[in-house]
Amino acid sequence: MYAYDHSVFGKRTITSTAHDPDALLALALSRPHEALRLARALVQEPVSPATAAVAHQAVGIVLRDFGDIEEALDEFRTALRYAQHAGDDERHADVRAAYGVALVMAGRPRAGLAQIGAAAENAVGAAAGRIHIRRAHALWVLGRTPEALRAAQRAVALLRGGDPVWEARAYAHRAAAHLALGAVDRADEDYARSEDLFARTGQRLEYATARHDRGTTAFARGDLPTALSLLDDAQHIVDELGVFEPELHVTRVQILLAARLDRDALRVADEAVARSERLRGAATRRGELLLTAALAASASGDHATAAVRSAEALRMFRRQQRSPWAARAEAVLLESRFASGERSASLQGRAVHLAEVLTAVDTGRAVEAHLLAGRIALARGRREAAVRELRAAASRRPRDVRARTAAWLARVVLAEMENRPRDMLAGCARGLDLVDAHLATLGGTEIRASATAQGSELAAVALRHAVRTSDARSLLEWSERLRATVLASPPARLPAGSSLARDLAALRVLTRRLDALGPAAPAPLHHERRRLEDAVRREALRRPADGCPRIDPSRVEDLRALLGDTDLVELTDVDGQLFGVVLSGDKEPTLHLVGPTAAAERAITHALFVLRRGNSGRDGAPLDVAPIRDRLQSALLGPAVEALTSSSVVVVPTGRLHAVPWAFLPDLRDRAVTVAPSAAIWRRARRAVHEPQPPGSRRVVLIGGPGLSSGLTEVRRLAEQYPDAIVLADGEATSERVLAAMDGAWLVHVAAHGTFRSDNPLLSALELDDGPLTVYDLERLDRAPHRVVLSSCNSAIGAPSGADELLGVVSALIALGSAGVVASVVPIDDPGTVPFMLALHRSPPGTPLGQALAAARRSVGDDPGSRWVSDSFIALGV
Repeated sequence: MYAYDHSVFGKRTITSTAHDPDALLALALSRPHEALRLARALVQEPVSPATAAVAHQAVGIVLRDFGDIEEALDEFRTALRYAQHAGDDERHADVRAAYGVALVMAGRPRAGLAQIGAAAENAVGAAAGRIHIRRAHALWVLGRTPEALRAAQRAVALLRGGDPVWEARAYAHRAAAHLALGAVDRADEDYARSEDLFARTGQRLEYATARHDRGTTAFARGDLPTALSLLDDAQHIVDELGVFEPELHVTRVQILLAARLDRDALRVADEAVARSERLRGAATRRGELLLTAALAASASGDHATAAVRSAEALRMFRRQQRSPWAARAEAVLLESRFASGERSASLQGRAVHLAEVLTAVDTGRAVEAHLLAGRIALARGRREAAVRELRAAASRRPRDVRARTAAWLARVVLAEMENRPRDMLAGCARGLDLVDAHLATLGGTEIRASATAQGSELAAVALRHAVRTSDARSLLEWSERLRATVLASPPARLPAGSSLARDLAALRVLTRRLDALGPAAPAPLHHERRRLEDAVRREALRRPADGCPRIDPSRVEDLRALLGDTDLVELTDVDGQLFGVVLSGDKEPTLHLVGPTAAAERAITHALFVLRRGNSGRDGAPLDVAPIRDRLQSALLGPAVEALTSSSVVVVPTGRLHAVPWAFLPDLRDRAVTVAPSAAIWRRARRAVHEPQPPGSRRVVLIGGPGLSSGLTEVRRLAEQYPDAIVLADGEATSERVLAAMDGAWLVHVAAHGTFRSDNPLLSALELDDGPLTVYDLERLDRAPHRVVLSSCNSAIGAPSGADELLGVVSALIALGSAGVVASVVPIDDPGTVPFMLALHRSPPGTPLGQALAAARRSVGDDPGSRWVSDSFIALGV
């Protein structure tokens, strides 16, 4: 919120402003750079003291809100001297009130409130209303919200029906106070009034502020896509005007953290802190940015940085006498110290005291503080204190999802401590239901995947209990509860008129141009690519939910009914140890301790290195791969492999263990192995395979991308096998044609290079004739192709996200509803792929993909080159 200090600018032209000094005060928050230039030019001319007072006040406003706060104070002092010299009492009072706000923002609250009080002594009517707005703003900054609300209400009463800009500002300040007190609907009504008035009077920057403010109310309701959309609108205007508005960044970080996009939140916070320091902005805003950065660092697991930043913010807030903000900063500091291993009595005492302070300031943070105090007490063996604090946390009813989840976690920890397993598991289920309800409000794949992390701790408690009680059935079902939940429902569709398709097309054109230019590509082209990538991602993040149903988590009985003579092994990480649950159609599930998850990750890394080397075709010393295969099997399956007796196996790995060459394991080499992100998704695919296909639905599509060393041999040979197939190659494999052909197809084979983007997995792509076909493009499909074969490099790679989610090309197809996908886990030698792909397609139509892959491996025999290729592919789904 800006500290509004100027008269209506309305629709006056900029050229006339230099001859109308009062207009400068409105221009300062409509076009601040222009106002600063004109005001500084004005004071160089021989003008009256009254005009000079207005000009210096305008400069002070711009510097206070967008520049150096100390310079702003100097400008206000100069304006006060000119106003006194001019004998203009009303102007003197107006400048004095503005000066008071600047002092508060500089961290001198007593002096600032004293100046505002002195300015109000003789003010009446509209002049008094304007000063009440300044008082409301100062009190709001200091966290004295009830007093701020009273001041704003008086301002509304005095300014209603008068100057529309000042009336809009009064509504905006009353809304801010309402929102801080939890009256979200009242706040949104007032923000809507101010937004309309700012739009009608031409106050461009203040209109942007109103859009931001309405975004905060959408965030308070939990509507993250709408909040992000409104913030993007506001940011676009602010960028056009070339100003830095810290509150936009603070709110954006809060929204990103609520969605658990922690890395993005940390980047935005770091950039905003650095920019604020360069500009020497207001101390109050710098403190808020530091606290935001501390929150982002904490969420990202960088507890040392979080402690440093929160401690600095805490010192600033205490100097500024902003007790509510100081309490929030101390909460982050204490949480960071606890996460770093501290368990001292003083930490416990501070957490208990802080929880009481926060109860009157921030209910959500109070819940987390009570939970923290309870956990510290529990770790120190102080059972009575732990029970007291956990009960306090569990009894609260906060609004936001994060705090409500923390309240359920407090109930769960308390029940675990008191040996009430039934209540503990019921609490875990209720808390995860809350997370599911939150996910239903989100539309974008990435934001939904990240938000699943909200339930990680609740699921971890239930998983630990299952391991402790050696309950295989329970471990499998709780593992399913928070696994691949985002892939279990298709992504929400973008609304009509979305700019996503246009930006993706522009990105394809630009990418092709950059590829053609290579190292000679000029820097502006790279900047434009980053801009387009950011625009695509922003549009996708703010996608609204569309109510698509998700798959219910799997129960053991449901799975056994479908498995028949197939074995299923589900891997789960519990506190760094990997466990496997083996299930088959005619046996009860069995639980197996495999070993450290870190050892499994190391074994995978080693195996992938060997596969990449083998597929590269480079000469070198022959490798003895048998020990590597044995280590990989031991690290991933351990004793669970002995329980796998069927020739057909379904593997459900964790998100971090998804890119495994399962055929590289000695005991799985000759079996029909398929992989699934969750048992529930395998169940959906299994049922889809047995659903009757409509007449004429068995469309086959063959796609050949550019730049393959084998040329189009693979596609042409497959076209002989599928004479009625749609073939897109030789320049015809463009994104729109490919998407149209893929939509609802029975079988799609793509022979094209693939790229994986770890920095933005949804920009992972298949390389087509007109550029990259990204995951964002695939999510535009109305109907997923039934089965897909991707003979491209790294096509099976995805990025773990959230609790146990996966983002990438293959996961996008699975989420859209594809029953099965064949893809590689390492780069493949193009010519070596051709015979293996032809062998794969020789299996009769409808053959389960795991069986087709096993048959193809047998057909290529032990030829070293072919074996490297065959070991690199996995089948996902059915």
